Amino acid sequence: MRKEREMPEKISPGMQQYLDIKKDYPDAFLLFRMGDFYELFYEDAVNAAQILELTLTSRNKNSENPVPMAGVPHHAISEYIEKLVDLGYKVAVADQIENPKDAVGIVKRAVTQVITPGTMVDGKNNGENNFLVAIDQAENKFALAYIDLSTGEFKVTELPDFMTVKGEIASLKAHEVVAGYPLEESQTKQLTQQLNVLISEQFERDENISNVNSFQNLSSLSNKAENRALSSLAEKTEENKAEQEPMDLSALTDLEKSLVQKLLSYIKRTQMRDLSHVQNIEHYEIKDFLQMDYATKSSLELTANKREGKKHGTLYWLLDSTKTAMGSRLLRSWIDRPLLNVNEINKRLEITQILIDNFFERADLIESLKGVYDLERLASRVSFGKAVPVDFLQLANSLSNVPIIKNILESINQPLLSSLANRMDALPELTEFINLAIDDTAARTITEGGIIKTGYNEQLDKYREALENGTSWIAKLEADEKVKTGISTLRIDFNRKDGYYFHITQSQLGSVPDHFFRKATLKNSERFGSKELSEIEEIMLEAKEKSSTLEYELFLKVRATTEQYISRLQALAKAVAEIDCLQSFATIAEKEGYIRPVLTPHDKAVNIKNGRHAVVEAVMGAQEYVPNDIEFSKDTTIQLITGPNMSGKSTYMRQFALTVIMAQIGSFVPAEVAKLPIFDAIFTRIGASDNLISGESTFMVEMSEANHAIQSATENSLIIFDELGRGTATYDGMALAQAIIEFVHDKIGAKTLFATHYHELTELETTLKHLKNVHVATLEENGNVTFLHKITEGPADKSYGIHVAKIAGLPNVLLERADIILQKLENKPVIVQSLENHDEQLSLFDFDEQSTEIIDRLKKANIDNMTARDAMNFLWDLKDLL
Repeated sequence: MRKEREMPEKISPGMQQYLDIKKDYPDAFLLFRMGDFYELFYEDAVNAAQILELTLTSRNKNSENPVPMAGVPHHAISEYIEKLVDLGYKVAVADQIENPKDAVGIVKRAVTQVITPGTMVDGKNNGENNFLVAIDQAENKFALAYIDLSTGEFKVTELPDFMTVKGEIASLKAHEVVAGYPLEESQTKQLTQQLNVLISEQFERDENISNVNSFQNLSSLSNKAENRALSSLAEKTEENKAEQEPMDLSALTDLEKSLVQKLLSYIKRTQMRDLSHVQNIEHYEIKDFLQMDYATKSSLELTANKREGKKHGTLYWLLDSTKTAMGSRLLRSWIDRPLLNVNEINKRLEITQILIDNFFERADLIESLKGVYDLERLASRVSFGKAVPVDFLQLANSLSNVPIIKNILESINQPLLSSLANRMDALPELTEFINLAIDDTAARTITEGGIIKTGYNEQLDKYREALENGTSWIAKLEADEKVKTGISTLRIDFNRKDGYYFHITQSQLGSVPDHFFRKATLKNSERFGSKELSEIEEIMLEAKEKSSTLEYELFLKVRATTEQYISRLQALAKAVAEIDCLQSFATIAEKEGYIRPVLTPHDKAVNIKNGRHAVVEAVMGAQEYVPNDIEFSKDTTIQLITGPNMSGKSTYMRQFALTVIMAQIGSFVPAEVAKLPIFDAIFTRIGASDNLISGESTFMVEMSEANHAIQSATENSLIIFDELGRGTATYDGMALAQAIIEFVHDKIGAKTLFATHYHELTELETTLKHLKNVHVATLEENGNVTFLHKITEGPADKSYGIHVAKIAGLPNVLLERADIILQKLENKPVIVQSLENHDEQLSLFDFDEQSTEIIDRLKKANIDNMTARDAMNFLWDLKDLL
């Protein structure tokens, strides 16, 4: 007996199959198909039950060690996978790979796909990209590749340092990062921190996510098996090569080739299918675009606002009047990567102008674009084998709009639009094929019939005719038997167990004819069959089963045929996206009253008349916004901006940067005149941003960002520094600010906006010939100050900090005390006594005993009955006497 207890419990073949598969996927939730459910067992079941709010049960409940178990219905699997992957987990899906009817013993099962945050293609992405990013290193160089499996976009580049790698990952808003080399501990920490910040910005306010810490696995960068969102790419290159489909890698560097091969191998191992929609790899150079690091894009709020990490209130939000998902994604890409090539910029500007000038054609174009679905994602669903009937209906509907778009472009009769029209490949043969094959009322399911149109396949039509005839045969048989038997309540019914049968109540059993045979006995009735009914049933069931099987096979052929058009569909999608972006530029320019910028790559001068901050104006309204001129002669490189807080200095600087970005993506800009050079980079340091995760203070962050700008900027760059140096002691900050200004002035020569509260720095205009003082104008009347939000020449005479505090609502007694202290400081006092530990009114001055007039006035003053203004006037009188 004792020996029997020590023996391990016997494991069923099904559980042994599960354990064998799970061994290969220890770092993933394994969803194991069993009938109509996907089951999870052991630790997976316990964890998934908590995360997905599933009922936790157990297998072999009566055994000594019952196995924890939880399951989800097969038809709802996608939503559960999406939730797990959104939380940074990896999911392995094990399906039945043979028909249970054909199985000898246990049904064969195998993992058919591994889904990770970067390989998710069915999630609620709102049309945005879902990038899987891979990095690799050789000596001091880095390679970075990224792919979106939901669209097929695939690009690679080489980068000079790890800081640039982090910036690219952040800009791409990577959902998953895989490494092709063992990361150093310092790199692991840096990238983890960067991704943590990114994760917080992207997901912390998502209604569906309860805890940001759930995403920490996304940024786990070691190569251990337990990592859920990060997988190692460290495979032998030669082995990877043998697994890949042919792809043109001839234009890539050796490091880029190696990384691409590793990434393709990783995708193939996880997706386990041919991915015909993955586009040929495209090499890009960041130096070919206007460079902006992640801090710059974040501070300028190009695609995500700083408050919520959402689209609203960003340049992307403002310019996005696109009508297609492809157009919206391309617009975001354009904003992330403004152009340097003036000819390409002018091409976009010219098309925008043409579309503005042709209002009615543009209105028709917009209506046609509304009928185009996401061609890139439809193509990927076909490639993944996930396309359902409605996807093909959407595809055919989209293609039917393409000839209309093409005709509109050609009707405007402009060479630039004709070039776009020539790229509008309508694929008429595919449209005709889908319209012939797929029924207009087809549902999303592909196994229950009703997919293929009548008339498409002769055999399928015969089966359907048999089904229709069988229905009429049954109706006729029922009527005939009622007459023959005299049983008025007789009827023919059907269920899966008994098939077709005659239903006869207990009271009519005496009238049952001899050619009926009993099928089942119920409490108050019995079920009978007949030879004729069985023959009809056999014909109908055979027709039903064979028609469903044939229809499914025909649908798979439709999918396979459509797959041959994927590359053409992707090329069409690019053309549609481009025209969609350009019509969006035209629509917004007309609506907001923007003008076409003039780009002068060989002239360093800047001339913006009545420029506006595009996003602030859109939020506030044009009536409230105060426009400003921005002027740099070719010899002026630095504007030193002084003026009070809240007066508009930061808006003025951001306005300049956004105008540059808008111009270089080919958009019209908010101004009356805009003459600009081509900038190669924008560097910003705007506002406080402690990096709490890495323990860096505001001052450390601002010095790091200032260093990045100084080390990277050229004479063709734009630098924006706001209050640099304020995070340390006054004289330290002032000294650093002056040294930075002088360095930029003497060594770099970049166009620079430098806002400061250090008024002493305004003296630099006398020694630095390329520096010009400007300030924000104010209106002061009767002790009240109005900020005019207007930039004028020369330095500001005051900072008006106390007036800002007054606007903020600080107590009057505090403001009055601050004003007195300010006056003493401005008169160079030796010391101003602290308020600390003093309950009574402080003595501000040591009066001479002979100053009897002042003493007498103080004694007679009724301070309790003074208003704040009376007290101020009284103090001014005393000051005059002194």
